[in-house]
Amino acid sequence: MNNLETKQITKINNNKKIIKSIIACIPILLLSIVLLSGGSTLPKEPLMKISFFIGYIFINALFFLMVYTKKTYKYRKIFFVTYALLFAVSFMTNLIEVRGSIFYNESTFINGETPFCHMVIPMIIIPAALTKTIIFPGSLLTGFASIASMIIIWLGASLAFGRGFCSWACFYGGLDEGCSSLCKRPKLKIDKKWTYLSFAILISIVLLSAATLSPVYCDWLCPFKAVTEAEQITSTVVLIKAIVFYSLFLILVIVLPILTGKRTQCGLFCPFGAFQSFTNKINIFEIRIDKSKCLNCKKCIRECPTYSIDENSLSNSKALITCTKCGKCIDICSASAVSYHIKGTKIGIKTNLSRYLFLYPTYIFALTIGGGTMIKGLYRILKLITTGSFF
Repeated sequence: MNNLETKQITKINNNKKIIKSIIACIPILLLSIVLLSGGSTLPKEPLMKISFFIGYIFINALFFLMVYTKKTYKYRKIFFVTYALLFAVSFMTNLIEVRGSIFYNESTFINGETPFCHMVIPMIIIPAALTKTIIFPGSLLTGFASIASMIIIWLGASLAFGRGFCSWACFYGGLDEGCSSLCKRPKLKIDKKWTYLSFAILISIVLLSAATLSPVYCDWLCPFKAVTEAEQITSTVVLIKAIVFYSLFLILVIVLPILTGKRTQCGLFCPFGAFQSFTNKINIFEIRIDKSKCLNCKKCIRECPTYSIDENSLSNSKALITCTKCGKCIDICSASAVSYHIKGTKIGIKTNLSRYLFLYPTYIFALTIGGGTMIKGLYRILKLITTGSFF
């Protein structure tokens, strides 16, 4: 076989691969129209039309590349970081438009105007069971991000992909992931024992929230107050809280991820992430390591963004309970020893099918919770560019 024939065969195979990839993307191509439009008619306002078109192409191009290249992590990361940035823009501009400010005050609480955040979920369980009340000043059923709707979204995510929520659907996770991507060579190494800190924080804030009947983490420790909403500064105590929020955001979301190449907020500090780890027990998807293929190079241990693979993982052939299913270990394994796996099936069998079965519901869910928000965030940015104002 000469070089010309070889090139022709390669070209034919590549064309077949492209066609197969496009066919595999058809469900997402169709569903994303509905999900990005919020189930209503397509936008009519010109700038919103442009935002919708750009978002549609961007989101589907990323999914196509996941399918075509068989690389999940790289294109998921682009989606996730973009989602987090556009969420911050959309969320804050929406608050300003609806209530005039990103800051909340006593009247905001009384009127139930505070959007419910999934971070609160671990803190509301005990008070709800004991007092039959929700210790959060939001609307139960109506309005933007109502308590009931957010809990339903969380339950759906937990059943669909467990702690995969933290790498595919979390509103904020793309921020520390984006910063960690700026680290080409780690300048700081954090001992793995610090991964227990998030569980200690989880236990502490659950007990304190039950004792005080208030969401303690939200009141005092959440770094993402810096990019969402915060209490209007009217006293020294509130000023101290603001300093804590912005300091933690700077340290955990920006500085440490850049220095370590790890998602330090997600992997070391976030109590919701620790809480969500337990949902990996009830989820059918997991990351497994095929010992017969593993070269024991330990690259997956070094590269895992959330410290979810260690020596025990290699010996037990699976990632730790904290795994967010981001796909990095799968993409970087030169021996193809790591894969998405459906519990109860043999390791290393039909790994591509398992990957598809994970990708479809996960990406659909990510678009359900974040697709519309991305379009709105993009719209606000285009509005700023064309008119000089977000509104």
